[in-house]
Amino acid sequence: MPLPDPDAAHPIILPDGTAHAGTVHLAKVIDHPCIEVGAFSYASDFDPPEPDGWAARLAPYHFPFSQDRLVIGRFCQIAHGVRFIGASANHETRGISSYPFAVFDPERMAGFQPDTRDIVIGNDVWLGYGARVLAGARIGHGVIVGAGAVVRGEVPDYAVVTGNPGTVARMRFKESEIARLASLAWWDWPVATIDAARSALEAGDVAALERFAPA
Repeated sequence: MPLPDPDAAHPIILPDGTAHAGTVHLAKVIDHPCIEVGAFSYASDFDPPEPDGWAARLAPYHFPFSQDRLVIGRFCQIAHGVRFIGASANHETRGISSYPFAVFDPERMAGFQPDTRDIVIGNDVWLGYGARVLAGARIGHGVIVGAGAVVRGEVPDYAVVTGNPGTVARMRFKESEIARLASLAWWDWPVATIDAARSALEAGDVAALERFAPA
């Protein structure tokens, strides 16, 4: 079975031949100036929005005029209930009051955004059911975020993050293997090569994966 068609909005075809409406390739359904999604990254939802509603569902505070960005790499997997809480949601906290007075003043509203930190998600990241990713988060490649975790700050490549606040529960591979995987960057390989290497990717065999690396 080949890899899913990255140009298909709905990558999962059910046994009866119909497309599963609750799972989408995000790059095909999100057209937003502040959101960038790599190929093959998908999201699933038990109550899927209209095709043009996925950006608002996943990142409700990323407005077209927001000064922060959401960047999601390739081959990411985003479960039901995941939300990216962008910097546009944050209030100014250096004053006596955190009340956003400027939001209600048309003359001051333009350009008012106290926090402009981006959210950057690496490649091959699995965000579990109901996870929350906060402004400024930098999630490395191959990370697994547990169900309900609340993630902020930097998460190293191939970590498993759980809890609130999200903390690294364990690393998925040895330090030497993580360095090799970062160098291989399999998600950037030609699609045919990735398809050929699926057995190694599914087995967790770093040495086997290296044998498929393009020359």
